[in-house]
Amino acid sequence: MNNTLIRRKLGAALWWTAATVVAVSTVLPLLWTLSTSLKPAGDIVASGFGLIPEHWTFGNYTSVFHTVPMLRYALNSLLIAVVGVVTNLFFGSLAGYTLAKLHLRGKRIIFSAYVASMMIPGTVTMVPQLLILRYFPLAGGNDILGNGGSGFLDSYWAVILPGAIGAFAVFFMKQVFESLPDDLAAAARIDGASEFGIYFKIYVPLARAALSVLGILTFQAGWNAFMWPLIVLNSPDKMTIQVGLSGLVTNYSSQTGPLMAGTIVASLPVLVIFMFAQRWMVDNLATSGGK
Repeated sequence: MNNTLIRRKLGAALWWTAATVVAVSTVLPLLWTLSTSLKPAGDIVASGFGLIPEHWTFGNYTSVFHTVPMLRYALNSLLIAVVGVVTNLFFGSLAGYTLAKLHLRGKRIIFSAYVASMMIPGTVTMVPQLLILRYFPLAGGNDILGNGGSGFLDSYWAVILPGAIGAFAVFFMKQVFESLPDDLAAAARIDGASEFGIYFKIYVPLARAALSVLGILTFQAGWNAFMWPLIVLNSPDKMTIQVGLSGLVTNYSSQTGPLMAGTIVASLPVLVIFMFAQRWMVDNLATSGGK
C-alpha cells in the first residue's frame, strides 16, 4: 500500500515537473520578447535576459511603424490569410465530403496521393511550384506557351494559389465527414435534395467545430508565412508582415527593440482570433454533444 502511494506521488511529481518545464520553455520566450520591446536600446544590451525593464518605453512600437510600413504589411498578410481560409474551408470541405460520402472510382488512390503529398517536405516542392507560377500560360504577360512575362510571380496569387486547397484540409475534413452518419444523406436524397445541397445544408453545419479548427490553423499558417512570400514577392508594397519585419535585421546591425515590438504586434491578431474562435468552438462542441 505504501509502495503504491509512493509511486503515485512520484508519478504526480514527475508529471508536474515536466509540465512546468514545458510551460516555462513555451512562455519564457514570449515574456522576454514583450519585455525587450519595452526597453530602451541601451537597456537591451545592459540587462541581457532580464525580464523586468528598469526603464519603460513605448518608443520601440512608435519606431517600428515609422521604420517600416507595418500597416501595409499587415493588410497584405490579412488578405493572404483570409483568402487562404476561405478557399481551404470551401474546397477542402468539398473535397473531403466527396472522398468520404460519394461512391467514386479511384477515390482511395486520390486520397492516398493527398496523404503522400503531406509527407514531402515543402522545400522539395518550392522549385517546381516556382516554375509553374513563372510559366503559367496567359498570366502576367505570358503567352499561351507561358513565355514572355513573369506569370503569377510578384503578385498575391503567387502566395495564395499554392495553398488554396491544402492536402491537410482535405485529409482533415474527410476524417470529419466520415464520422458523421450516412443516413442523413440517404434521407435527403429520397426527399430530392441535390448533392451540393446535402453537403452545404446538412453536413457543413454539423462540421462547424471542425471547420473552425481548420480555419484557425489555416489563418495562422497564412499570417505567419515567411519563406514562400520572401521567394515570390519582390515589390515592397506587397510584402507580408513577417517578411517586412526581416528588414529590421541587416548584415551590419539589428534593431532589436523595434524588431521585438513588431513581433508582438504581428502576434496579436493570431492570439485574438484564437481566443475568440476557441471559445466559439468549445461552445459549439458542447451544443453538438447535447444534440
